[in-house]
Amino acid sequence: MNMLTNFWNDEAGFVVSSELVLIGTILVLGVVVGLATVRDQVVQELGDLALAISNINQSYSFSGVTGHTSSTAGSIYIDLLDFCDAATDNVAAEPACISVTIPASAEG
Repeated sequence: MNMLTNFWNDEAGFVVSSELVLIGTILVLGVVVGLATVRDQVVQELGDLALAISNINQSYSFSGVTGHTSSTAGSIYIDLLDFCDAATDNVAAEPACISVTIPASAEG
């Protein structure tokens, strides 16, 4: 009877371990949600960077030069829009040509 009373009154280990399990679970859930948010924001920033680079105008030209005994012809290159370049610079829009899709999988 004395041993049963000792077990009944001794709860120190049970309380500490259950608190650690609860705190660990909350931390793991927070890390998973935080990493998913970081992933989404990194993809968004990389898409914005790609859009900024695609909007750089790489056109160039130079006119012909004529000297006393020689001359060179001019040249021109005009940079056209690619197939997925957006014509607007909407900050809230998703990046052009980036689509992140995860197909549904069967649980089991």
